[in-house]
Amino acid sequence: MKKINLIAEIGWNHMGNIKLAEKMVVAAKKSGADFAKFQTWRVKNLKPGPWDKDGRRKIYEKAELTKEDYLKLKRICKKNKIKFLTSLFNHEDYELIKHLNLKEIKIPSPENRNKLLLKFCAKKFDTIFLSTGAAKISEIRNSLKILKRKKVNVMHCVSAYPCDSSLVNLQRINDLKKICKNVGLSDHSQGILSAILCLPMGVTLIEKHFTIDNKLPGRDNKFAILPNDMKKLSENISEFNEMFKQNKLGFIKQEKEIRKVYSGRWAS
Repeated sequence: MKKINLIAEIGWNHMGNIKLAEKMVVAAKKSGADFAKFQTWRVKNLKPGPWDKDGRRKIYEKAELTKEDYLKLKRICKKNKIKFLTSLFNHEDYELIKHLNLKEIKIPSPENRNKLLLKFCAKKFDTIFLSTGAAKISEIRNSLKILKRKKVNVMHCVSAYPCDSSLVNLQRINDLKKICKNVGLSDHSQGILSAILCLPMGVTLIEKHFTIDNKLPGRDNKFAILPNDMKKLSENISEFNEMFKQNKLGFIKQEKEIRKVYSGRWAS
């Protein structure tokens, strides 16, 4: 059975505060996460849109990170023995992270059909995490053709924030497994139930939005899971691995006494 990696999606929950980001990284590690994931973008490359009317552009401006910030975050992750991962929204913004010499990258759902970004990432990275929110299966197939020579992890995702339980659509994982051998879940539902239920479906990755305080500013902090839930999820993954570990088809040694003493004890 393949190892199931757990990604703590910190994203921009830190709101540009590196000390807060460090606290989140430390909490993610203590909670059993394998990756601490962030987001890479520059506000100057953000096109006009509804974010200009609802205040999100100002939030993006506050949460934007510098080259030095990303270097600090990678050092923090290394110090705490947790892998650093980030999403890349625009190939031009690679300038912010090129000095980190990353081998892995996440392509977020809004850009899973961005051919320019896909081709760029195929050249620059060895492993790619491809989120599939708001995409048709045919579109995902086309994206995989561009990335065909790379190790790709396709991640089932529903682009709703938060995602209601009735919309999680875990069955789609089975469809994705038909076109990619490594399939995971990038989940926006509240709690950890959906992440637990997808374990027997053969996922290799689970990503959950993560925070240390649901009252922190920003949309994602409100539905992100807290350290206690991340720890429970990590423990459930470990327990699942034990329960699904392949034993011999015969009886186990703990049953030997039952076979010897209890078999036929009720004489006919």
